[in-house]
Amino acid sequence: MTAIPHPPRFGARSTVPPEGTRGVLIAVLILAVMLGGAVLIGWLLSGLTARVYPEAPPYMILIYGVAALLLMLPIVLRLFPWMVSWYYLFPALVFLAAFTILPIVLTVNYAFTNYNAVNSGNPDSALRTTATISADKRVVTLGETPQSDSVQQYLRCETPNCTGATLVLFDDQASVPYKARIASVDGLQITLAAPFTTDIEVARATRLNAISYIGLANFREIFAKASRALVPVFIWTVVFAFSTVTINAIAGLVLGILLYNKNLKGRNVYRTLLFLPWAIPAVISVQMWVALLNQQFGIVNKGLGLLGLAAVPWLNDPLWAKVSVLVVNLWLGFPYMMTATISALSTINEDLYEAASIDGASRLQQISNITLPLLKNSFTPILLSGFAFNFNNFGIIYLLTQGGPDQQGREATARSTDILLSWGYNTAFSSSGQSNYSLASAIALIIFFLTLAISLVNFKAAGVFEEARK
Repeated sequence: MTAIPHPPRFGARSTVPPEGTRGVLIAVLILAVMLGGAVLIGWLLSGLTARVYPEAPPYMILIYGVAALLLMLPIVLRLFPWMVSWYYLFPALVFLAAFTILPIVLTVNYAFTNYNAVNSGNPDSALRTTATISADKRVVTLGETPQSDSVQQYLRCETPNCTGATLVLFDDQASVPYKARIASVDGLQITLAAPFTTDIEVARATRLNAISYIGLANFREIFAKASRALVPVFIWTVVFAFSTVTINAIAGLVLGILLYNKNLKGRNVYRTLLFLPWAIPAVISVQMWVALLNQQFGIVNKGLGLLGLAAVPWLNDPLWAKVSVLVVNLWLGFPYMMTATISALSTINEDLYEAASIDGASRLQQISNITLPLLKNSFTPILLSGFAFNFNNFGIIYLLTQGGPDQQGREATARSTDILLSWGYNTAFSSSGQSNYSLASAIALIIFFLTLAISLVNFKAAGVFEEARK
């Protein structure tokens, strides 16, 4: 009898890749470990380089990481020869880690810190003071402390003796900062934990505006001011997203049904003209609308003046600014809904309309009993995705109103037309210089959970989960 050969088993040095979901997970895990190991090696080596050569550029971590990864590739391939067919995933994995996973990790991390324009992790250049260092390089003596603070207050020490705090030293040029750990403080004299080994003549010193963890303080601040920012901004965000989707869908649906009529002369010309608002970049269109809606010089108010009507403060009044946002978003969004309607109508069998006409159904009855029910399945995902898009539609708000105008009783970063995303942006990049990145990160987490909750409700109401189970 001829023995039936057994299929080769998966294992180290095997050329046979593992099969099924298990094989995919193993391959992705190996790639992730390689990428994580390269990043760890790059971070460790760049840290050692910074100690020996403080002027080393920050991108050294990237150079070390790439070098480590290049060394790992042949080693892993020798252990797992079948991985050669999975190496094509590396570019996608790197981009996923760099542009999706890393921002999420940093956002979650910063949400529990005090990271802002002041506490940026950099030396405080505005509060430098003169300093000298002893011959044994162990004791730094400050000339004075700004605002007559004690050294402990000046350095923002967490312990009475400043043990473990960081002091930043400079030479006369003050071009490169050198960090040193503090052992103790006595008056204006600061004893370092280890001799200062860098070969410079210390002339100045300052504190380090360190980033520290503050727990749930950012979330407590957000909810403490909820009536001035979170609640009104959230309500307007929902109203804006829902109203935009509803208005745009109705306009697109009506125009799509009208332009799909084969008896309409010149319908292709009408389609082209109505498609133009979608074809023109939104940046150009919105800036055009800003000029049109100008209260003093805009052509809209000029036209109202010719009719004997008073000028409308389109962008200067909280209520009219909201109306303006919806109108401009209608201009930008209805061509998409119109195109989607025309495409969906082309899938409906014409025999249904012929049969309805023979039965004596009017055009309106055909639309209400044939067209609209058959468009439901096509429009449900479009409406859901449109709501999700407009819930975070930062562009229209930023370009048209910048979140304004101001409204009494509201935070300066959460004005009348600000949605959740623009509120977070204003908090992170405040023009007043009080940028609060940690608070903006906390707002981003709240936006994530609110968006997730609303999306789940929408999917449930639309029956998406039931369709997936079929």
